[in-house]
Amino acid sequence: MPHSTNKELILGIMVGTTGISLLLLWYHKVCKPRTVMNLPKFLSLGNTFDSMTLQDEVHNGQGASAIFQGRQLQILEKLNELLTNMEELKSEIRVLKEAIPKLEEYIHGELGGKTTAHRISPQHRARKRKLATVQSSGTSNSSEEAESEGGYITANTDTEEQSFPVPVALNTQVEELNLDVLLQKADYLRMNESSKMESFELLCDYKEKFRDEIEFIWRFARGYGDMYELSTNTQEKKHYANIGKTLGEKAITRAPMNGHCHLWYAVLCGYVSEFEGLQNKINYGYRFKEHLDKAIQFLPEEPFLYYLKGRYCYSVSKLSWIEKKMAATLFGKIPSSTVQEALQNFLKVEELHPGFSKSNYMFLAKCYLDLEQTDNAMKFCNLAMLLPCVTKEDKDAQKEVKKISTSLKS
Repeated sequence: MPHSTNKELILGIMVGTTGISLLLLWYHKVCKPRTVMNLPKFLSLGNTFDSMTLQDEVHNGQGASAIFQGRQLQILEKLNELLTNMEELKSEIRVLKEAIPKLEEYIHGELGGKTTAHRISPQHRARKRKLATVQSSGTSNSSEEAESEGGYITANTDTEEQSFPVPVALNTQVEELNLDVLLQKADYLRMNESSKMESFELLCDYKEKFRDEIEFIWRFARGYGDMYELSTNTQEKKHYANIGKTLGEKAITRAPMNGHCHLWYAVLCGYVSEFEGLQNKINYGYRFKEHLDKAIQFLPEEPFLYYLKGRYCYSVSKLSWIEKKMAATLFGKIPSSTVQEALQNFLKVEELHPGFSKSNYMFLAKCYLDLEQTDNAMKFCNLAMLLPCVTKEDKDAQKEVKKISTSLKS
């Protein structure tokens, strides 16, 4: 075949291929415009969700709805995985930030030729000092020992013993208290922020004796919630939250009509959710709301319950579109609430207990600010500033109140 003929043949093939491609492009763009998927940019997660692939799948006109829902679920699952990874990364960064200040002291101890003990929390050191004043009983528990009933402690290794305050009997030489006196003393100690740890330790001393008493169990769960709040170490907080939630489950199973059991189980579910990915956070959110409503049913005059519900309503009212869509896809329903509903709960707190907390005033100010009622927002900012800062929550609320006040004055 002559060289010129080869050139003509190749040119003809190229022209023909180009013509077919243009024809297909015209068909997809003009004749079938309804099959094109215009996804937001942040949902375009790669070639998996390419719009041309989706056109081929729905070309026959059957099962389009099912395919769309399947793709939507894939997108949400990818987003959930991404958010979970981000949560884990943030947790690791927090751990690193906590470890860096301790590095210099550790190196100094190593260079000095001293045996450096594993760093432990202030709570654990306080317990060790107290233990030093108690005479040894001559027998000790193995590091592998675990409590079989009630879920108070899981199997502990020597490392875990160093990392967390493990509930052990402390007051072995003091007079035994009966249940009523014990509960009264624990409640009294807990009224003071600085004595919450002592209240928890007191309950630890009697966990073997009263482990099956409902009034003891929910207070013990509450104590683990207090230790979660007092701790500044991420792993310790997770440890306390998980054990407390297990105790809460035991409490609501044995006493489903006890409002305090539902209250502290709800609170501890909220604490545990802080260490979970988006899917589990949503799941725990539903569980939190369910048991909070049950607690209100049994304890209608408890202001703390309305404060918690107000915070729940306010958080839900601020959920993003994707978070609501994820909840709907995973659980078949979308959590819904409004700022107005949150406001009514915070006002209920003030009705039942005027001056309940700095945080309640702060949320009242935020609600009124969102509703563009600036006079009321400033009123509750001023009331919040009058209350003392006792807890970490108070200090955080104080900072937020100052920001709101500044924005209202500007």
